[in-house]
Amino acid sequence: GGDEYERRYSGAFPPQLRARLRDAARGMFVFGYDSYMEHAFPRDELDPLHCRGRGPDRRDPSNLNINDVLGNYSLTLIDALDTLAVMGNSSEFQKAVKLVIDTVSFDKDSTVQVFEATIRVLGSLLSAHIIITDTKQPFGDMTIKDYDNELLHLAHDLAVRLLPAFENTKTGIPYPRVNLKKGVPPDSHNETCTAGAGSLLVEFGILSRLLGDSTFEWVARRAVKALWSLRSNNTGLLGNVVNIQTGHWVGKQSGLGAGSDSFYEYLLKSYILFGEKEDLEMFNAAYQNIQNHLRRGREACNEGEGDPPLYVNVNMYTGQLMNTWIDSLQAFFPGLQVLIGDVEDAICLHAFYYAIWKRYGALPERYNWQLQAPDVPFYPLRPELVESTYLLYQATKNPFYLHVGMDILQSLEKYTKAKCGYATLHHVVEKTKEDRMESFFLSETCKYLYLLFDEENPVHKSGNKFMFTTEGHIVSVDERFRSSLWEDILPGGGDSAHKTKPTELKAANFSSNCNRVPDERRYLLPLKSNYMRQIDRMVGLI
Repeated sequence: GGDEYERRYSGAFPPQLRARLRDAARGMFVFGYDSYMEHAFPRDELDPLHCRGRGPDRRDPSNLNINDVLGNYSLTLIDALDTLAVMGNSSEFQKAVKLVIDTVSFDKDSTVQVFEATIRVLGSLLSAHIIITDTKQPFGDMTIKDYDNELLHLAHDLAVRLLPAFENTKTGIPYPRVNLKKGVPPDSHNETCTAGAGSLLVEFGILSRLLGDSTFEWVARRAVKALWSLRSNNTGLLGNVVNIQTGHWVGKQSGLGAGSDSFYEYLLKSYILFGEKEDLEMFNAAYQNIQNHLRRGREACNEGEGDPPLYVNVNMYTGQLMNTWIDSLQAFFPGLQVLIGDVEDAICLHAFYYAIWKRYGALPERYNWQLQAPDVPFYPLRPELVESTYLLYQATKNPFYLHVGMDILQSLEKYTKAKCGYATLHHVVEKTKEDRMESFFLSETCKYLYLLFDEENPVHKSGNKFMFTTEGHIVSVDERFRSSLWEDILPGGGDSAHKTKPTELKAANFSSNCNRVPDERRYLLPLKSNYMRQIDRMVGLI
């Protein structure tokens, strides 16, 4: 018997169904990728309704939604490289890498956002370079004949073109945009968001360590420390928009969504990759302040009375509620909680986003939890909920998360599939489409779905340790990234005593939560059904 939640979600997940869903996730990627190659390459993005390519909007430089991301450098092809490898498609991976080497140049009169160019383009080039040069070749033979570090040189060239953003700023926090030919535009704004300026350290740090040139890591680290030093004395929180010349907070909202999200993510991921103790110390302090000031609802996820836990947007100085919406980017946070071992809390927060997904078949960009309605109703095929679902499945092995993945996959097929590729939902209630397929659909959404259902993937089976960047690019957690040659010149003069060995992370940072999901709960619901019902009621599903 049991109730409807147990009937729907618990018990084993048949391996045949899982294999079918893995193939469906691969098929989704292939349809999007092939459509891009056929109708859009060498342009940046595919318009899936009109089956054509699009590049930067040259007629309207103020169209930042497009121009921040599209740099006239075959963005979607670059962003998809490591997904091809993770899916084991060596022939297409090799073909795509050769295409990038032969056709892509960054010597372009394009003004792009430093953050977007870093996570989508720089990160992907580095990830593909690491895959090609990995002596173990975990994904099958991904080597390129006569490869001469061309992707690393391309990455270096791009990063050098981004460096002017870090010059002429009084705080060390970079300008948000840069022209790849001419540097920072003369009419530049002095305002940038915390995530945009403070989430460059993973890619810049990898580049520095591969090249043996500390410049890139140094400027990225200086920006992180500058932002960190501007946190509120009272709450320890950071705002979301800052003036890079004065250090004055223009946006005083502190939250986990757009403008802030990946800043926190990269404090932890930088530590995991590079082992610099100060990154972990900043992360732990930030996480504690988030728990103290942003978290609402009952203390424990799976026991007790009160509302389900929820992280809200507050004023950085007072900790007081600023609004009653959360945005879809925040759905990444349960995945980050998995990485630090706070699995129980992750289960609850994930359940809240999944309930919103069930209601609309997508996540609205902003959802008002008080009005139980979308504030901003579009869904651009974002990966954050899938990412958290995948990481929670890896942590708990609870088949509930395979059911969630199946739901997500089926909604994407039903509501977003277009004539050629997959389209942004213009309105999650009306299910109208917009003619855009963002590159992260191929680099993240499809990749995480595929990995969720592919138990045998080398990511899980090869014995190598991997980490994903904030754009879903896969990087091996490798000794060579843990030794820096420039201890003396990092801001704050870190010394080698500050290095933490990878094993120390467990003792220092893992709460007992890691062990709090016992085996006998593996086939029960991760969240008791009365709490799931409560969340469903909270989002108007019941």
